[in-house]
Amino acid sequence: MPTHEVFNQVPDIAPFDFSRNPALIEGLHREGAGWAEAEVRELGARAGSPEAQEWGRVANENPPVLHTHDRYGNRVDEVEFHPYWHRLMEVAVSHGLHGSPWVEDRPGAHTARAAKFYTWGIADPGHMCPISMTYAVIPALRHNRELSARFEPLLAARTYDYGLREPSSKAGLIAGMSMTEKQGGSDVRANTTTATPQSDGTYRVVGHKWFTSAPMSDMFLTLAQAPGGLSCFLLPRVLPDGSRNALRLQRLKDKLGNKSNASSEIEYENAVGWLVGAEGAGVKTIIEMVNMTRLDCVIGSATGMRTGVVFAAHHARHREAFGAKLIDQPAMRNVLADLVIESDAATTVMMRLAGATDRASTDPAEAALRRIALAVTKYWVCKRAPAHAAEALECLGGNGYVEESGMPRLYREAPLMSIWEGSGNVAALDALRAMARQPETVEAYFNEVSLARGANHHLDDAIDRIGKELTDLSDIQYRARRVVELMALVLQGAQLVRHGHAAVADAFCATRFGGDWGIAFGTLPTGVDTTAILERAYVTA
Repeated sequence: MPTHEVFNQVPDIAPFDFSRNPALIEGLHREGAGWAEAEVRELGARAGSPEAQEWGRVANENPPVLHTHDRYGNRVDEVEFHPYWHRLMEVAVSHGLHGSPWVEDRPGAHTARAAKFYTWGIADPGHMCPISMTYAVIPALRHNRELSARFEPLLAARTYDYGLREPSSKAGLIAGMSMTEKQGGSDVRANTTTATPQSDGTYRVVGHKWFTSAPMSDMFLTLAQAPGGLSCFLLPRVLPDGSRNALRLQRLKDKLGNKSNASSEIEYENAVGWLVGAEGAGVKTIIEMVNMTRLDCVIGSATGMRTGVVFAAHHARHREAFGAKLIDQPAMRNVLADLVIESDAATTVMMRLAGATDRASTDPAEAALRRIALAVTKYWVCKRAPAHAAEALECLGGNGYVEESGMPRLYREAPLMSIWEGSGNVAALDALRAMARQPETVEAYFNEVSLARGANHHLDDAIDRIGKELTDLSDIQYRARRVVELMALVLQGAQLVRHGHAAVADAFCATRFGGDWGIAFGTLPTGVDTTAILERAYVTA
């Protein structure tokens, strides 16, 4: 008699359409980028294809390898990637995820790019790191008109040209960022790397960087101490004469997650760099790059939440326990609905931030809103992602703890967005700094959330609580997380009340502000329309 009959197992979710997401598509149209829906849909189907899912899996199971020297003993400082990594990069670059908004003269370009970044990210989060940094480097590079004119068209080109060659000779470029050092971490003003000016207008850079992601990039923005203070420099890997710049890759980091992507320590041995911005204005210059990557941290966390919801709901629709499908079990419906609510809130506010990015250059109010809203949202959404991933994994039970399910990779990836570009305290204190130094950001924030007043009394009460919190400046740094968390939740609630599904908005406000909620996901009160909410999690028929 056979002893191994397989039944009550969940079928593979692929192929699926990751763009089948009402919060994403509605936001795309609302923020002025409906013209990009066809491409977003195309990417969604491709990201959920068996092929793309396999690319991501294999690229993570075969992480990059550093080769410091060739077989003859010559220094080469090269990183070898699995071919599937390059496939992932080719798709991302060909769809403009790395730079299209900077060359597309049409409204909603950043919103369209955000939706595509979100949609393709489910294939593999790791390769999105160099894509994000390339997108973010352009506004900072514009502080040097000559360098910008020379490299910006190549940074935005939709051709992935991998290989170690002089940047101007390539069909497309990828850029990185190298800021932190061993002794300083987030405190970049403690950097000890030096930059000495030369007679030809270049600088010689000497120092060691503790954490540099995507070291195979064609060029990097980096911080170093020049005679005029901490300054920003562009360092290419290959110099105009074709020789290799003295960027030494010391080792690759063995990270918790993000395995497909290489992160390294770099040493500069009199490397050649070009000044970007004025001497002494390094932080001011590079912060423009940081702000753009912070937006991508929010997008990445929102993608992770949506991924967890999609996989957990798919499992629950096909797995039976105790005589019924998991999706029909009241306790599981509560958990899944709560996960959907959190995911919808993250996606909706993410799209609002992308819209503000589109309008910030011409609308001071949108620029002020983006400044404060990005800081509070980066703190909260990225902080919620690990808990969300853990709960989604648990929906699969023991199967979710097994690598083949894909959930452990999602779980290991989740903390990164909260750490990258300013961990929790850095992000929370940055929000307080924005309010103190730019009072117009406070006005912009209240103007935005007040648009939702009168629609939900829980939300109205929460808006009033923020006003009270901000009138008391005693121990404000000690209370930073509490204040910023409430601001982020209110911003999410306001977006959901105005633009989200009514069942999602009502449940969000009742639980996040009304106090009718427990500590864990799955503690929604009775009366929530779980059927309508769960429908939003299905990406297959």
